[in-house]
Amino acid sequence: MPKEFHVTGTCIPEKHYMVDVSGRVKRIVADYIEKGKYFTINRARQYGKTTIMYLLERQLKESYVVLSLSFESADELFTSFYTLAAGLIRRIGRELSAQGVEKAVLDRWSRPVSEGFPMEDLGERISELCRQYDGGVVLMIDEVDKSSDNQIFLSFLGLLRAKYLARESGKDDTFQSVILAGVYDIKNLKLHEGTEPKYNSPWNIAADFRIDLGFQADDIERMLSEYEADYHTGMDIRQIGRWIFEYTEGYPYMVSRMCKLLDERVAGAEAFPDKKDAWTGEGFQEAIRLFLKEPNMLFDDMVKKLQDNPDLKTMLSDILFRGTRYTFEVNNRLIDIGVMFGFVAERDNAVVVANRIFEMKLYNLFLSEEEMEKRPFGAVEPGSQFVVRGMLQMRLVLEKFCQYYGEIYGEREERFLEEDGRRLFLLYLRPIINGSGNYYVEAQTRDRTRTDVIVDYRGQRFIIELKLWRGDAYHERGERQLFGYLEHYQEDTGYLLSFDFSKRKRRGMKEIVLEGKRIVEAVV
Repeated sequence: MPKEFHVTGTCIPEKHYMVDVSGRVKRIVADYIEKGKYFTINRARQYGKTTIMYLLERQLKESYVVLSLSFESADELFTSFYTLAAGLIRRIGRELSAQGVEKAVLDRWSRPVSEGFPMEDLGERISELCRQYDGGVVLMIDEVDKSSDNQIFLSFLGLLRAKYLARESGKDDTFQSVILAGVYDIKNLKLHEGTEPKYNSPWNIAADFRIDLGFQADDIERMLSEYEADYHTGMDIRQIGRWIFEYTEGYPYMVSRMCKLLDERVAGAEAFPDKKDAWTGEGFQEAIRLFLKEPNMLFDDMVKKLQDNPDLKTMLSDILFRGTRYTFEVNNRLIDIGVMFGFVAERDNAVVVANRIFEMKLYNLFLSEEEMEKRPFGAVEPGSQFVVRGMLQMRLVLEKFCQYYGEIYGEREERFLEEDGRRLFLLYLRPIINGSGNYYVEAQTRDRTRTDVIVDYRGQRFIIELKLWRGDAYHERGERQLFGYLEHYQEDTGYLLSFDFSKRKRRGMKEIVLEGKRIVEAVV
């Protein structure tokens, strides 16, 4: 069977197009497993943890007895010390049997559990097993945080810790390495949202895991090269790979989902009859549109996390709409939660949204909520008014926005306008391009006084700079910046929307031409 792009569960190299992570697996083995370290792999949902654990298990089985477990459906284990010990003994027994260990070893391991001292019994069996294989046993547990807020689980971690410390002092035999994988930070036990952090973790023996599981542009290009060798689409591999990276920042699920959409949903659509048509700039934008509109577990989880953490939602809204700068401090619990869920990252010592896909989805989510609540412009009809022969008339969009803005908000106080002017433009723009185009905000230029919006509409690109009026000199600098931006994007026309809150308001439209470039400016 031909390979396919895969987004549900474990990626298998023989079945799926995937980024080659074998180098990272080898580093984990060399830097952590062989050195006898215990550690956690904490990454956001759908960040490739399960795939890494699977590939790591395959590698380790060449040299170790590997006990690979998952706590995905293990709630019954954590009802008592006895159920935990008995359940782990049973599950590990199945792993030992599958790896063909000697019958005597398996029988010894599977003997009845002590009812009076079940955890001590479990610890003794671990020692016996590891002594039998000269310490060459590795324990791996995926989805470990499913039960991490349970005291029974903490006792299990305490057992592993005690045996690790005894091993280090030559007093016991135990696992060569223990790997725990999940979203939540088990090392510090900053447990589920809505609870206070617990810093007295029995897992403070864990080594810091510093291997980046995200993909780089080169990684994506190599994966696309394998696909191209099979299908000969004629795609510009380097360009497509760079686009995917620019929008995802290498988030594994997003990378695979984009490729899967291009391969299976865009290719074969009316506007993109075959794969050669799909793997183009226009096809890529269509895949972005489909991605943002579809229901998927990643976005569903994001919405739930924001509902559970309203302060995080407020912080993200402030960053996106107001250009608020939050200094990145990992010990700030709110920022730590955002990093843990994969929503935010650090850039130039500031908190930023982790990637463009999340940004676009958050903009759509926040604007949709506000749309439903306020409907500031009523129903905007995109078809006949703003689109002529399939081409978006951006000048007309700005003209009508100026008109509506003056009619509806002209009498509002300055403070309201300064904080919400840009949000209102995006609210106005969204239904006009919805379903036929995409937009994103250039993070590098977003602050309290400036925002650059890039609109892609059926192959058209529009660069719109939103600025707060800060005097003539500042405004002229903004115009020069936009000219430079047009040069960078190789566009002839740009758009400038200025919010003028001075007493000498100069509302209206004008054009500026410089060295063959044109700026259409609207002042409200």
